[in-house]
Amino acid sequence: MKKTLAITALALAMCGFCSKAMAGGVGYIDYQKVQANYSYAQSAVKELDAKRLELQQYMVDKEKQYKALDTPLKKQNFEDATAREFNAKQEALMKLQAQKGEQIYNKIQAAAKQVLVEQKLDAVLDTNAVFIGGVDITDLVIQKLKTMP
Repeated sequence: MKKTLAITALALAMCGFCSKAMAGGVGYIDYQKVQANYSYAQSAVKELDAKRLELQQYMVDKEKQYKALDTPLKKQNFEDATAREFNAKQEALMKLQAQKGEQIYNKIQAAAKQVLVEQKLDAVLDTNAVFIGGVDITDLVIQKLKTMP
């Protein structure tokens, strides 16, 4: 009898520990959907697209200028200068793209952390990392981003 009571008490204690460890659960977000519905991300995409168009227009203008040159030496010097300028502009664009991407990621991560706390979750994963189970908090994160500055 004592043995059965001890085993039952041990089993109940184990169940109690297990339920506490699994109380929060795991949330997941569809990062692409969040990003597509986030106004800051949308404006960043538009800004980057405008910069890419500027770079394309720059090359069209330089091509016209190149055709107007009359000597091989002028053409070579023009090519060298244009290549340096283009590389600098392209590098600035890539740096801006990286900065915007990091800002967007950090803001989405901050919103996801707030939802994690509010929903008392243990972790938040990307939807691609979840095979079965979890709670989809994508819409909650989108709503949270709309209220954030």
